[in-house]
Amino acid sequence: MSAIFSDEWMKSFMQQWNAESELTSALADINFSSNIGYGFPDDGQPTGVLVVENGSATSAGAYNGEELNWDIRASEQQWQKWIAKPPGMMGLGTAFASGKMKFKVGDYGAMLKDPRMAGPFIKSFSVMERA
Repeated sequence: MSAIFSDEWMKSFMQQWNAESELTSALADINFSSNIGYGFPDDGQPTGVLVVENGSATSAGAYNGEELNWDIRASEQQWQKWIAKPPGMMGLGTAFASGKMKFKVGDYGAMLKDPRMAGPFIKSFSVMERA
């Protein structure tokens, strides 16, 4: 298994993302396009990036200075817990409120208030499990 958010892991995540029609079609319905960074709280920049255009991932890999719409951070241990057992809405809300999940870029509150985005966000964790 590749290191989480490494270039190889992100490319596998992209393939799994695109194989999950429940995720891609829900995001395509709202014309969701974003550059999403993933990483760890104490790092100066995210480790990996996923580029999504109209719901489908079009590129992924090691972060290389891309402008981000979302930058999601948690400890490696926390990410591994979520990958092993994807969280639900309540688990993510608790993680955000307790500081276990941080958004360096992006509005977590606004995303949670929009079920068209919240559902796919939660679904992305089960996709990570397969990366």
